[in-house]
Amino acid sequence: MPDEHLVIGDLAKATDTKVETIRYYERIGLLPLPARTSGNYRSYSLEHLGRLSFIRRARDLGFSLLQVRELLSLADQRNRSCKGVDAIARGHLAEVDRKIADLVALRRELDSIISQCSQGTVAECRIIEALSPPLAVVQAG
Repeated sequence: MPDEHLVIGDLAKATDTKVETIRYYERIGLLPLPARTSGNYRSYSLEHLGRLSFIRRARDLGFSLLQVRELLSLADQRNRSCKGVDAIARGHLAEVDRKIADLVALRRELDSIISQCSQGTVAECRIIEALSPPLAVVQAG
């Protein structure tokens, strides 16, 4: 495989990542600093491309930056047990399940409020009523 180098714009296009995001990942240490050309341009290697692709995929799956950092650290230790990776993924899955449960409850509540709408006037609107604070709270505040 030839020793291919990319400028930041090409790396951004190849990974569908904004240039500012690439620089941010460099600043926080997720992406190693690239070599510089004689003209002082960043020169990214195929390793950078692979690492940034990994970061993007993990972020697309909703992993936090801290989780991505931990996953990258584990990925860099190829002979280690994957128990740590599994623990991170299972923790994230539990978090996703909690969010889904919250969204299902939110959907049920919105559906209930909307189903009470009689298409009358705003003064009689059950949706507006449900969103408004009780008068006792307004008067006490």
